[in-house]
Amino acid sequence: MSRIDELRKQNRDSHQSAKEHLAVLDEMSAEAERVADVAKDVHIIVGDLDRQFEKATGLQWQDVKFLFFATALQCIRQYVLTKFPERLDDKAAADHTWGHWEEHSNRHHRYYNPSLEEIITNPVPFDANVGANGALAGGGRMGHRVTAIGHDPILGYVFGTANIATSTLTNHLLQSYHIATGERGDYFRNQASTALVLIRTKDKLLHEGWEGKKKVAVSLLKEAIHLKSDIGTKHSLPLPMISLVDAHLASELAERGLDMANAVTVGKQAAFAVMLNAFIAMLHDICYDGSMSSRKLYSVKTRKILMYSNMIATVSNVIITALSAYVGAGDIAARNFDMGGFMVTVYRIVNDRNFIKEIKQEFLANEFYSIVMG
Repeated sequence: MSRIDELRKQNRDSHQSAKEHLAVLDEMSAEAERVADVAKDVHIIVGDLDRQFEKATGLQWQDVKFLFFATALQCIRQYVLTKFPERLDDKAAADHTWGHWEEHSNRHHRYYNPSLEEIITNPVPFDANVGANGALAGGGRMGHRVTAIGHDPILGYVFGTANIATSTLTNHLLQSYHIATGERGDYFRNQASTALVLIRTKDKLLHEGWEGKKKVAVSLLKEAIHLKSDIGTKHSLPLPMISLVDAHLASELAERGLDMANAVTVGKQAAFAVMLNAFIAMLHDICYDGSMSSRKLYSVKTRKILMYSNMIATVSNVIITALSAYVGAGDIAARNFDMGGFMVTVYRIVNDRNFIKEIKQEFLANEFYSIVMG
């Protein structure tokens, strides 16, 4: 190749390279202009994306049917399954409790060692109050329900069972007394050792053969039946553990509605509300047909159904409760108020709104990134 031909080839290559670089510069210029236009109209683009998200996650007729179904289930729960039960007197509550039988006081006193028949036929010893001489003082209007630790919904299964198995009573100060039967029924005979109350119960369970095990088993069953009976009464039982710290405080809380009966009902209301929400969420998730671009967007619909159904049910319950109280039906209003469901609704509003907000932010970020990157 001559020198002239070589120069001509270099010239052509240079020209071609310049054209390619100019094309790249033109493309970069056009892209810069496009991004500048995007930046200039960012509020419009974000608004469009926001509307796209709301349209994509809006409730369609199929979702609305789920909303009606979920709301109906929550309302049925409120007024059929979990309303506050009517409080009964002690005798009526005992008669309505499974396993309760007729009892009479007839303790042939043997220290820490009643017979199995005595355990079965005698009432629980921690209901005794004759001759207490201040041992049960400080319970306020709740009386021995807060000062006799056998009535504690948790500690009672330890101390109450031990009291029944040893024919004793242990108070909230952990002082124990022997209970005997006299002319006026069960009475405080003399002081006992709390340590021995527990030790003798343990010995019955571990070292006294089948007879001792039966005594402890019957005592535990009798304790459970007695607590079940007392929970539904007008005075109910104190909240767990508080009596051990301050018996008067436990009584004051119970007088203001913070007792075991209400705690159980509120817990049941919340638990049933959560179960229904989980059931609806599962059914709605099963109905996902893949038509939406993202499963996360579909989950936003599920959260909206749960949040709206809980809100509708709670608002309707508050209105009905307020109207009942206004017309003078205070007892009906108190029994129908869905406190547990109200708490679940507040949780759903906070939690579901945060979840929807996070999914929306993710959607906007991804779509805006796609627009900017072309």
